[in-house]
Amino acid sequence: MAKTAATPAREHESPSLQVPTDLSHEGVAEISAALRETLADVFALYLKTKNFHWHMAGRHFRDYHLLLDEHSDQIFAMTDDIAERGRKIGGVTIRSISDITRHQRLKDNNAEFVSPKDMLAELSADNQQLTRSLRATHEVCEKYSDVATASLIEVWIDQTERRTWFLSEIVRDL
Repeated sequence: MAKTAATPAREHESPSLQVPTDLSHEGVAEISAALRETLADVFALYLKTKNFHWHMAGRHFRDYHLLLDEHSDQIFAMTDDIAERGRKIGGVTIRSISDITRHQRLKDNNAEFVSPKDMLAELSADNQQLTRSLRATHEVCEKYSDVATASLIEVWIDQTERRTWFLSEIVRDL
């Protein structure tokens, strides 16, 4: 397949995966790389939130258990949109659990026991880190005039800030 402005050939990409886009080759590469890292972080945050949901204990078990279930549903709902957005612009996305670990920036928590307060504080910090990463990805999108991805990111930032707010308010009183 010949290179054109609308469908630039991409290294390591099968011609059958190429998608017509008016974004530059550099824009697609930089935006899709940022989206891969974001997706990896979102999967890591989803699993950590479910882990803490499953291992919650204590006086406020029901409230925290339900809150983390709600948060994990919202986080998981982001995954398909992030991956599909990367593909819509002609990029590639993550392919496996090992691929997630190569791209994630948020740290896993494999401790056998974590107190409810520490769980909620860690999730609050992780959501804050995700917000910072989303803002950085938004800047990359603005650099290449990718308003569609930027618009989605604005919604994800709002959702992530809301989770941070709820978690930080709970931790403040523990």
